[in-house]
Order: sequence, then C-alpha cells, then structure tokens
Amino acid sequence: MAADLSTTHFELFGLPPAFAVDMAQLDSRYRELQRTVHPDRFASASDQERRISMQLATQINEGYKILKDPLRRGRYLLELGGYRFNDGQHTNKDVEFLMEQMELRESLGEVREADDAFAALGKVMDRIATDNDRLNAVLYKQFAASDPGDDKCSGCIAETLTKMQFFHKLQEEAMELEVTLEDEIS
Repeated sequence: MAADLSTTHFELFGLPPAFAVDMAQLDSRYRELQRTVHPDRFASASDQERRISMQLATQINEGYKILKDPLRRGRYLLELGGYRFNDGQHTNKDVEFLMEQMELRESLGEVREADDAFAALGKVMDRIATDNDRLNAVLYKQFAASDPGDDKCSGCIAETLTKMQFFHKLQEEAMELEVTLEDEIS
C-alpha cells in the first residue's frame, strides 16, 4: 500500500473537479475507500503499513468532509485554482447583506424574550436555511459559468462563499442556542 498524499480530494474520490458533485457517488466511494484502508484491517501489519493506513484514512475523512460541504468544497476549488483566502482581511462590502446579517443577529438575540422561544428560534433557523440554500444555488451557477482560475470570477465566488460563511456561523449559534434552551427546560 502506497500513500499518495499529493492527490486532490477529487482525484482521490474519482470525481471531476467541479462544484456540482454526485453525492451518491461520493458517499459510495467514501465507504469503499474506508473499507480498503481502515486501520483495523492493518492491525497485524508492520508499523509502516499501519502508519500509511492511518494517513490514508485521515486523508479520506478530510477529503470527504470538504467535498460533502458546499462551503468547504467551494473554497477548496478556488484554492486549487490558485485563489488564496485571507479570512482576516476578506470582508463583505454588500451593505444590503450586512444589514440582513445584523437583523438576523438581532432576531437571534431576541429569541429568549419571545413568548415561544422555540417558535421564534425556528423562524430564524428557517430564514438562515433559506438564505443558505439561495447562496448554494448562486454558487452552482457561478462555478458552472466561470473558470475558478480567473481572478475576476474567483473574486465573485469568494464573495458568495464569504456570505455563506456568515450564514454557517449564524446557524451554529442558533443550534447552540437551541441546545441551551432545551437544557434549561430539562
């Protein structure tokens, strides 16, 4: 068994490097690869073979997580095309979007004061999911219509990914609040 850690995640899973990924094929290939390199299969193998098995299993798991998630997959595709994200300096300049984010954060902050906190939280979570789905559709169109190696196209895609990242963070905060509210009831 040889470990080729230089292969892209798309190559590893036998998929074309594209934003549109056949999820059934990805899932099937993931299970197949895991069966092949799972460390339990190498319990009595040499130290080197066990290390390689662990490295490959780690690479497969990481690749699967990236390709399964539209945000991470989009970022990965841009990076493969040479685009470099600087998360500390990459900001969003869309004023309408920023206002929407402030409104959503405010709504999330008001959930605890609502008569029915779970219903209020559900509305916020639905809105986040809807906006995230909309951005996911935009990404599909942007990737289909552009060359990720083109700086102008990459910039537009990166802007959409940055927006999507806001929604992911907000969704995580909403889920944490949901757990907190459930804990308070128990």
